[in-house]
Amino acid sequence: MSDPSSFTPRFLTAPEYVFALHEPGDQVAVLVRNRTRQQTMQRILAAETIASAPFQAWLEEQNRSGADIFIAMNPVMGGARSRTKEHIREIRHAYLDLDEQAGASLQSIRTTGDVPAPNFVLDTSPGKHQVVWRVEDFDKDEAESLLRALASRYGGDPAATDISRLLRLPGFVNRKYNEAFIVRVHHETDMIYHSQDFRVPEDSPESPRHLGDWQPGTRKLPAGHRSQSEADWAYAKRALARGDSPDEVVRRIADYRADDKADPDYYARHTVEKAVAELTTPPTQPQLNSSEGGEKNSEHER
Repeated sequence: MSDPSSFTPRFLTAPEYVFALHEPGDQVAVLVRNRTRQQTMQRILAAETIASAPFQAWLEEQNRSGADIFIAMNPVMGGARSRTKEHIREIRHAYLDLDEQAGASLQSIRTTGDVPAPNFVLDTSPGKHQVVWRVEDFDKDEAESLLRALASRYGGDPAATDISRLLRLPGFVNRKYNEAFIVRVHHETDMIYHSQDFRVPEDSPESPRHLGDWQPGTRKLPAGHRSQSEADWAYAKRALARGDSPDEVVRRIADYRADDKADPDYYARHTVEKAVAELTTPPTQPQLNSSEGGEKNSEHER
């Protein structure tokens, strides 16, 4: 690691960003999603191949044709054909996808002292950002715990808290909106961080979120508000409980979220898998006094 005082922040090209995230031989997922054509293509390739001129030219062609371009934050194991949690080889990055109140959240990240300076800040559309930290010595569960805590603390998308996440690749137009916006990334430090550098409380999708109490870096939403991701999870549990097919529930959620998720099929399947796991886990039965009888209500689903 170089001396921080000698580092000069700058904007990176797409190939430079690929090599800033990954080693040349790392196997990395790239996703090309064309919403107009309802077409999604994923490639798992060596980072040096992704950064190469021929592959970048292919990505540019896809982007001109209306596709959005994304790259995985963590490499997968050699020979893997998917980027599921089980196939992630190593945790390299922590990250946040900031949408609502993104400017205030980014300012809070820079000033509170609860988290270190970001390595990369991406401008993904007007007033919206993605934030990335380089990390090491995290296992998979520790990493996802940190991602959830960061999303809760700074108002990030709670769906962007899995270790197989893809974020936007800079240098390409964000095709989600009518107005063309070229994604760019600012490289701010080359430090590598560890768990003790992040002082945010642990969080999870099951824990309550006090979103109505505005603090710097949290979402300014009315009390009792649920994020769309939490609503999707609740819907999946209701649909499965009444006997709907998991594949059908995945299809409905993916269709509904097609416009605002980089990989709606993966997001939907991940949501349904979590719902299935909760529904199939027997709830802990409380010890009842004789005065309580059998009338105590469950708070399994709030």
